[in-house]
Amino acid sequence: MDRESTTGRPRYVISVAAEMLGTQPYTLRYYERVGIIKPARSRGNVRLYSELDIALLKRVMSLMSDLGVNLAGVEIILRMSQQILELQRAREAMQLEIERLRGRL
Repeated sequence: MDRESTTGRPRYVISVAAEMLGTQPYTLRYYERVGIIKPARSRGNVRLYSELDIALLKRVMSLMSDLGVNLAGVEIILRMSQQILELQRAREAMQLEIERLRGRL
């Protein structure tokens, strides 16, 4: 199994995720409540965090503690980062289409 297929797989319960991040479970529940993170849920409704979730939470915590960004600012930064990624993917797709059309001429 390659790394990409395992990074998004939910595997850590909230107490383990909090310990990995050096924070408390209530902080992670708060981030979920305000919409920063949406962990997967087990059949028993237990929160499960993936490696991708942990990476996102590390970024959030770094923005807040290292750069002094408040939670509203973090949400804006995350949303803008996602939009940039989507625009980059769209540009790459258009570039491939242009190259494909040029090859037909």
